[in-house]
Amino acid sequence: MGKIIVPQAKEALERFKMEAASEVGVDLKNGYNGDLTSRQAGSIGGQMVKKMIEAYENSIK
Repeated sequence: MGKIIVPQAKEALERFKMEAASEVGVDLKNGYNGDLTSRQAGSIGGQMVKKMIEAYENSIK
């Protein structure tokens, strides 16, 4: 992850990442996950973006 501007957000971002990983069937460990394939990492990132877009769309309704 990039630089976190609000340190308190780090824990929330970690939970969000773990939730997204679970939803796409990728088992993340706390700490180092460098053994993930590109496909697995991309699936997690894609799921996170999808959830952020959904949250934004719901907030403007």
